[in-house]
This record gives sequence, C-alpha cells and structure tokens, in this order.
Amino acid sequence: MLTNEKYAEYSRGTITNYKRGSKSEMAYKHTNSKGVTYHLNSKKVTLRGGKEQTIYYFSKDERPEGCELPAGFEVNENPRNGFLTVKRK
Repeated sequence: MLTNEKYAEYSRGTITNYKRGSKSEMAYKHTNSKGVTYHLNSKKVTLRGGKEQTIYYFSKDERPEGCELPAGFEVNENPRNGFLTVKRK
C-alpha cells in the first residue's frame, strides 16, 4: 500500500522508490547464477497467534517495499532453479 510518505513513480515500466520527494536508499539486489537480478522486499505480517513477523521475499522489479539485507541473514540460491531465499547465518 502506498502512503503519503512513500510513493512510486513509474519510469519506463519500472518502479523507482521515492520518500518525500527524494530518492530513498536502494534495496538489496542479487543476481543469481542464471543472470537474473532480483530485489529484496520485506513485509510485516501477523500470524494466527497474534505475533507479528517480518517476511522477506525477492521480486524481479523494484518495489516500494524494498529493503536492505538484514544483519545476521544471508542469501541462499537453489542450484536447480536459481530460486533465492533469505536465511539466518
């Protein structure tokens, strides 16, 4: 969901992140062994028990939910299909 603080500006089919009129910091990017570049995103979700947890996922396009790789985590790539996941070290 886009708010007044963060909004997206579309430029040639890609999304550029902006925060209050100036560019926000870049999200973490990773290029897999197949040569495809993915951007790391995060989202806070509420579990059924009421606990809040942050999930991390990769997308091919840059989104407003983009984030840096958190401390204590590393990127893992599936050697079969190049699928990227974030896991604790």
